[in-house]
Amino acid sequence: MSPVAAESSQAFVDRRDNAIPGMAPVRERRQFANSHSDLPPEARELAMAIDQYKLHHRRRFINYEEMLMVIKSLGYRKAADA
Repeated sequence: MSPVAAESSQAFVDRRDNAIPGMAPVRERRQFANSHSDLPPEARELAMAIDQYKLHHRRRFINYEEMLMVIKSLGYRKAADA
């Protein structure tokens, strides 16, 4: 059996999975501060929405397009020019 075939026959281990037996959960690094308690209500809502997006999509960091998508999902829209 070739070395490549031997490697591919081994079970895939997702190192990002915290549910691996015998391994302590690793604290997730955050793009922004871990605590939102000192933020105004609107900023706290945005921070929590961004955290939920990152957890749902398994992303440690997000780009500007993703952040805009989260902001729009909260109902924010650009005001029309007067």
